[in-house]
Amino acid sequence: MAKISIRELRISDAENLVKYGDNKKIWDNMRDYFPNPYRFEDACKFIKTIGEMTPITTFAICYDDELIGVIGYNLQTDIYSHSGEIGYWIGEPFWGQGIVSIAINEIIDHAFNITKLKRLYTSVFEHNIASARVLEKAGFFYEGKGINAVLKNDILYNDVRYALLNPNLSS
Repeated sequence: MAKISIRELRISDAENLVKYGDNKKIWDNMRDYFPNPYRFEDACKFIKTIGEMTPITTFAICYDDELIGVIGYNLQTDIYSHSGEIGYWIGEPFWGQGIVSIAINEIIDHAFNITKLKRLYTSVFEHNIASARVLEKAGFFYEGKGINAVLKNDILYNDVRYALLNPNLSS
């Protein structure tokens, strides 16, 4: 049975970032700063940028230590400094196998135990039902819907917001 884990990105992951990230179906559910097409140069720049972060909060999703996607959270600032915005993607050949559920649980553990965040949140396109299910399975709760909040491919979409509170910290 394959081992699913998250780990820090390595320069040797660049090929797989391109292999799995250069997919319009993935890009269609990502923010526009995610490259499309996803080129080798984009992968190298991404790995370098993440490696310079302190603390590192973005990781490779691995199948037997081979990168198949990315998961992480962005530490927020100012009055939101107790929160982190989570994001992830996984290569299409691995969709529907429960891999993201494992990765989300690992990133939750990292966010709440390493950085001591009080809250994680994210928004998903309303039509991305699989992603919403993964979040709910991990304990995220529905916070609300943004009507026509997202403009992607020149089409307005609703987004759905989810959050998870750190059970180890009081408010």
